[in-house]
Amino acid sequence: MRTQGKLGLKGVFLILALWSFMPEINAQFGYGQGFGRGRGGRPGGSVVPQAQSQPEPPKPKTADELVDEAMPNITEVLELNDFEVAVLSAILKKYTQERIEMQILKLSPDKMREGYEKITERQDEELKASLPLEKYEAFVEMQSKGIQESKRLKKKEKRKKKKNKSKE
Repeated sequence: MRTQGKLGLKGVFLILALWSFMPEINAQFGYGQGFGRGRGGRPGGSVVPQAQSQPEPPKPKTADELVDEAMPNITEVLELNDFEVAVLSAILKKYTQERIEMQILKLSPDKMREGYEKITERQDEELKASLPLEKYEAFVEMQSKGIQESKRLKKKEKRKKKKNKSKE
């Protein structure tokens, strides 16, 4: 005979089965908050999970990208031929890459300034040796004024030349 105070083998299995399904039941009904509702009977949130990832910061441009982006303006201001464009582009890419590498090292401000000055000196020497003197001087002037200011001045000079030609 069976006594009523003891659970049988079937009862133990039943309890274990219910206990093992509790996480799934909780997941279905909102972890005890009641059928997908938050406090006060309001909906608990969207059915679609929200991604909390931060937008990926833009990748820094490479030396090639930086120089290639600036070359059309430089070419326009300095009126370079194809050979001069190739030479100037190669030199600028080389020294821009060195500057980027210095930034990656995160040296002290004094070391950075010193390093940039050395790179600029070597770049100027190489440009002076590779470009015609008037193009080199125009490039140095353009660097001191900035590309946009140099473009503006170049357009102004062209307008003056046109005016002088039309007066003659």
